[in-house]
Amino acid sequence: MSKRLDNTDAVLEEMRHVRQIRQYHPDPVPDDVVNELLEVARWSGSSRNTQPWHFIVITDKDLLAKVSAVRASINWVADAPLAIAIVLDGRNPINETFDEGRVTERLMIAARLLGLGSGTAWFGDASQQAEAKAALGIPDEKIARSVVAVGYPVTSKDHRPNPAQGGRHPLSEIVSYDRYGQ
Repeated sequence: MSKRLDNTDAVLEEMRHVRQIRQYHPDPVPDDVVNELLEVARWSGSSRNTQPWHFIVITDKDLLAKVSAVRASINWVADAPLAIAIVLDGRNPINETFDEGRVTERLMIAARLLGLGSGTAWFGDASQQAEAKAALGIPDEKIARSVVAVGYPVTSKDHRPNPAQGGRHPLSEIVSYDRYGQ
């Protein structure tokens, strides 16, 4: 049986407060913190331990602007001090989609635990993905659908004109035991 960590309650509470952040202070993220995020990403689990990823750390403001311009609803990425593009091998797209989600969430949780905010930004359809890949020099055979923006949050409030509704469904509405609906 595993031993419960002394700080488990605090970590779980922080995990419940990971939010999509779209507004950041301009302060750069220190290199040691970036390296910590990349170590967490590197140690994320993947299907059959294939580790099908490559990470591009983007701090260049012109590149952040190009990436944010591929789709109107991700224009906020331009104002982040940092984004990490997730590039996948493309050898097993179905499994890599699952792996992409795992590493994205791990980056977002790690950012929160390190006192940062983060937000994931999806490039969009195939032509928009191709535009982002071209801007970042990613080979055609690779898959790149998103970046995780990282920085010191200004607010977690969704500032867009059509913000999503917050809150969570109660467990009684979303959990069954043994069979669906029970």
